[in-house]
Amino acid sequence: MLEPSAAERAVARRAAEARATVPDVELSVAAPGALSTARLVHGCALALAEHPRANGAYRDGRFELYSRINIGVVVASAETYLIPTLFDAERRSVAELERELEELAAAARGGTLAAPAFSGATFTVWNAGELGLTGASIPPVPPQAAALAAGTAELRLSCDHRILYGAPAAAFLKSVAHHLDRHRA
Repeated sequence: MLEPSAAERAVARRAAEARATVPDVELSVAAPGALSTARLVHGCALALAEHPRANGAYRDGRFELYSRINIGVVVASAETYLIPTLFDAERRSVAELERELEELAAAARGGTLAAPAFSGATFTVWNAGELGLTGASIPPVPPQAAALAAGTAELRLSCDHRILYGAPAAAFLKSVAHHLDRHRA
């Protein structure tokens, strides 16, 4: 029998919490070709600016809409994954996001990233296409309204159905796809 690491225990606890406390719904659209993670973050940031509920949270029976667009990015390591945050992502170019992502990923994998870099995300993305997956899903990270996983063939949005549902979620997902298609590298 193997004992999970502290990071693996934390992932298990957060995943169980998300699935137990968030009534989620998933929607998907075709992915507009191969995506770099920086381009994915950029497309999501632009869409989040257009769809405030996707950049919000459901708390104590109320909607909290965030003024900043801070995107958590799943970074896989040999043992587990980490989710460092790109702050004010809508204000950055794809090239700026690419540079910061490289730095964050290297620090995260090297274990040198400070705790503040893992907090403050208002939305989460996972580029599962980097692992060769055609599609994947990721639960919303409480209290975030939604999370997006991108495969090589589809974009899949998981949303907290209490704040982002049906038509608004579909409109947000279409907006992400539109921005990605419009800004092809």
